[in-house]
Amino acid sequence: MGRTDGEGTAVEHNEQQSPDSDNRPRKSRGRWAWRAAIAAVLIGWLVLGSLGGPTVGKLSEVQENDNANFLPKQAESTLVANESAKFVDSKALPYFVLIVRDSGITPTDLANAKAFLASVPAMDLGDGTTIGDYLAAPATTIVPSEDKKALLLTVEIDGDRADEVVKDGETVLFAVADTMRTEIKQTLTPTGLDVYVTGPGGVFADFVVAFSGIDGILLGVALAVVFVILLIVYRSPVLPIAVLLTAVFGLALAALVVYPLAKSDVLELNGQSQGILFILVVGAATDYSLLLVSRYKEELHDYAGKYQAMRIAWRAAVEPIAASAATVILGLLCLLLSQLGSTKGLGPVGAIGIAGAFISAMTFLPAILLAFGRRIFWPSIPRLDHVHARDQVGGRKLWGRVSGLVGRHPRRVWVITALALLGCAAFLPTFKASGTSQEDLFLNKVESVTGQEVLGQHFDAGAGTPVQILTPADRADQVVQTASKVDGVATASASVAPGVPPKVVDGKVLVQATLKVPADSPEATKVVEHLRTELDTVSPDVLVGGSTAINLDVLDASKRDLRVIIPTILTVIFVVLMLLLRSIVAAVLLVVANVLSFGATVGVSAIAFNHIFEFPGADPSIPLYAFVFLVALGIDYSIFLMTRVREESQEQGTRPGILVGLAVTGGVITSAGVVLAATFSALAVLPILFLVQIAFMVAFGVLLDTTVVRSLLVPSLAYDIGKRVWWPSKLSS
Repeated sequence: MGRTDGEGTAVEHNEQQSPDSDNRPRKSRGRWAWRAAIAAVLIGWLVLGSLGGPTVGKLSEVQENDNANFLPKQAESTLVANESAKFVDSKALPYFVLIVRDSGITPTDLANAKAFLASVPAMDLGDGTTIGDYLAAPATTIVPSEDKKALLLTVEIDGDRADEVVKDGETVLFAVADTMRTEIKQTLTPTGLDVYVTGPGGVFADFVVAFSGIDGILLGVALAVVFVILLIVYRSPVLPIAVLLTAVFGLALAALVVYPLAKSDVLELNGQSQGILFILVVGAATDYSLLLVSRYKEELHDYAGKYQAMRIAWRAAVEPIAASAATVILGLLCLLLSQLGSTKGLGPVGAIGIAGAFISAMTFLPAILLAFGRRIFWPSIPRLDHVHARDQVGGRKLWGRVSGLVGRHPRRVWVITALALLGCAAFLPTFKASGTSQEDLFLNKVESVTGQEVLGQHFDAGAGTPVQILTPADRADQVVQTASKVDGVATASASVAPGVPPKVVDGKVLVQATLKVPADSPEATKVVEHLRTELDTVSPDVLVGGSTAINLDVLDASKRDLRVIIPTILTVIFVVLMLLLRSIVAAVLLVVANVLSFGATVGVSAIAFNHIFEFPGADPSIPLYAFVFLVALGIDYSIFLMTRVREESQEQGTRPGILVGLAVTGGVITSAGVVLAATFSALAVLPILFLVQIAFMVAFGVLLDTTVVRSLLVPSLAYDIGKRVWWPSKLSS
């Protein structure tokens, strides 16, 4: 008779019980060592989670979302920003209060506007401080529009103190806008006026609101989506919880590292990179968990003891999972070559997140799986029946049929697949990534954006956000004359007020030019580009800065990053694949396949963005972000496939090994791709154009990788090449 292993699984007596009774204490000691190790790991992660959980919620406190701070020090707009600070007592962050009455501003309206502006310094921020405590200059400026239907009030706070926390964790930046809007509703709106708080301060405050969902909504949606998918995949109510805990603990570990580094300015963290961090960790941890759980379940069909099954599964899974994590980490670290602080900051932030996901998946998950034993798979508990997934090849199940198709018509499959991908990639040049205006950044209606649109109806569109031109004092008049003649410039002046001589600091004068077009629009960047060209003829020492120039320099830096970082990432990934697979041919095949997949994804995205969603354009950094995620993450699935193919090829030859590897990994890799696509789709819950576009591109690209590239293109091409795919390793001979 057999016995059970304590989990209801029958085991043969001669497989598990030695006639030598001296072995029993040794086995008992072994079990107790396993149990002690499991307990230590679980307790350690519970302690880490209790420390890291609250830190996840504090990440938003160390964000930096100012484009000017992300530019390289040598950028022209950065030089102007540094020098222009000498012309004012502090770095000012302006809020525009736009007051509009379509029938015309009345004397009473003007009086109310003056009363409101006079009351601004005394407005209480709720913690004993007032707006006046943070003003960079007295709030006295009221500018009427030429059509006499609007008034523009400017309130400037000290930009260096905008991130200080006042009440309930709110920053000065947000609290000032919120306080003025509350006061406006009580005093100005009841008189029939339309009033908007806009300008840079108003826009940044609305960004705070938009990103406020990161800590709760985004993470909650991502985890909920993953949980539903895992329930479908595992058909078990317990196992999905274990996988989600793995992701949560991985995020807690990452937060414990990211938070102090961001707080001490070692790395840059902004709202976008924080949202991507959450998604990366949840997606990667779930992918790694799926691969480990799948292999563990396979081994449970062959081994009665859970410890032995886990030992074999862990050893088999650690190499492809480690290679996958290393590929993504190294790819992300290539972003350190970026000239933009926001992009550069995402590199280490994302890399730390992937490391956290890997450590959690390879330590916490095995411990929790062993703690529950086979029962964690309930009700589909794997039995000791020696049934193998490799038996599916050529069978009726989905991946058996797919592997059979690849084996029967390999060349036809890869040629048709490659042509289809090339057809999609043909639309890549139509992808628009030259930047967007601020009103296009939000996908929902916000007050600051509406205010900017109304502002352009009554004032010069660039009013309040002038171009700053730093010039030698002896060339100031010539600079003013030249700038005034540039198409798209409304006015230019070196004086702060009529009749007041320009301020000279270190032999330089600051000239301000107002544009006819919105300062944050793509049209404005073209005007500034033309302005720089014209002013270079006046003097090479003339520098053009301001918010529009910052946007232009960001665009130029993004183009440079594409030229430098993409080849670097491809080189790094190629080296990792070559070392992992011990093959140059296989590494080239996987890199080419995933680059083709990326091209097809961008082409399809261009069609969707331009003609279906009708987006106005995309951020200049979108192509680089998409490349990093799609190539670095997409290569994961090919790694998972080809490492298993190599393992099977050593036992039964390359071509049979390819079919077995495809049949065995098909279900788990597709599930992993669906999970990652779903988690990135969760970014779409935040009403920010950049994140919605990234969500679409990565989700579509990952699904393309798992269902087409990894399932059809790579295995059929490798099958057609045969054993030469392993050249120069011994398997190729």
